Amino acid sequence: MNKPNNGQTVRDIVELFKEGSSTSEAYVGGCAKLIEESDSELHAWQHINSEQAIEAAKVCDENRRANRPMGSLLGIPVGVKDIFDTADMPTTYGSEAYVDNQPEEHCAVVEKLIEAGAVIMGKTVTTEFAFMHPSVTRNPHNRAFTPGGSSSGSAAAVAAGHVPLAIGSQTNGSTIRPASYCGIYGFKPSEGIISRRGALETSSTLDQVGLFARDLGDIAVLADSLAGYDHSDSNSYIDAKPPMLAGYLSAAPVEPNFAWIDMPYADQYSTDVAEGMEELLQVPGIRLDRLPAPQSFSVLIAAHKVIHEYEIYRALEEQRLEHPEKLSSTIQDVFVGAAAVTTEMYEEALEVRQGAIDWFSQFFLEFDAVITPSALSEAPKLGDSTGSPICSTVWTLCGLPCLSLPLLQGEQELPIGVQLVGSRREDDRLLRTAAWLVAHLNESD
Repeated sequence: MNKPNNGQTVRDIVELFKEGSSTSEAYVGGCAKLIEESDSELHAWQHINSEQAIEAAKVCDENRRANRPMGSLLGIPVGVKDIFDTADMPTTYGSEAYVDNQPEEHCAVVEKLIEAGAVIMGKTVTTEFAFMHPSVTRNPHNRAFTPGGSSSGSAAAVAAGHVPLAIGSQTNGSTIRPASYCGIYGFKPSEGIISRRGALETSSTLDQVGLFARDLGDIAVLADSLAGYDHSDSNSYIDAKPPMLAGYLSAAPVEPNFAWIDMPYADQYSTDVAEGMEELLQVPGIRLDRLPAPQSFSVLIAAHKVIHEYEIYRALEEQRLEHPEKLSSTIQDVFVGAAAVTTEMYEEALEVRQGAIDWFSQFFLEFDAVITPSALSEAPKLGDSTGSPICSTVWTLCGLPCLSLPLLQGEQELPIGVQLVGSRREDDRLLRTAAWLVAHLNESD
């Protein structure tokens, strides 16, 4: 099994900035140089303005020297998926129809990043409308393979060391799968914790914000920085949000109890995935129950498809009707099928979803996390697909927090992620469980 990155963390770097022993200007400048040297082959960035980022870093350094309030991401460069509006950079949604689109305002996520002191390094490549048509981005581990999608640029940029943190999204598997393929941490918090205001909408029910980092604790810091209520987001909730970093840093009161569910798509796991997961599950000291999947899980996968197609057909109506010649055949084929999804089918799917949410609320009274693959295999070769998202479908449908840990490796020497899924709105508990698992695996080595 692979061991996650244990190098210098964002928290370490912020402390160096605060002490004055390093500067954001120098750090951001180093990131800009690396991007300039390698992105012509990697293609992780849609829009990059190094001079603007370095100027923002200088401001961070000046604020520190003046003893002004400093956020948790002081001077840290962050990549932002090109579906999130930025007032000072174009937002193209990965589509030829929007190459000149310049929003007037920042989205909520970018506002939160700036509030936390982060430097927006640039916009990372997304697949077209955050869907399935492959982007130009390559996998940093081997450029003959896909980085996954739809958050392809964000995952690749973090894996390549261009930036330590990046923002993505997930409507099906668009954060967890690229994190798995690129060998980094990927986190999709519970729905409603991070506002989607100012982000491309393809499914008001399923769209969720995703995060990437090379360190688990840094994922927690980033999530804390972005969490908050937003009345303009229909999924946002006003109650207190789970404290992510506190959860990550806390000791588990007892050894966590994991569940392995024999999912209805388990026969699609590659040999590497099946054998790697089995090796992990047999590590001494891991409390584990093996459970059959309820028959309804196949229905959940179908319900996700109905909801997604019904909502994307309507959300992208303008693009579908006014710019059909600029749309890929991938998404045009989806529109053909989506046109047949009736309102009755959609409402039934929403009822199925709510039933599953209720079922999981009881399930996690007994278990701390489901342990499951992040993807069916290591990254496929570049081609017509970014890989199957099915390992994320059920959890995304229910808005559950999901975390991909870079623990395994395939026969092509490419990374394979292990996914932990937790109880809705108990993301701090999931991060605590993940920290326990990583520490336990390190001790067992």
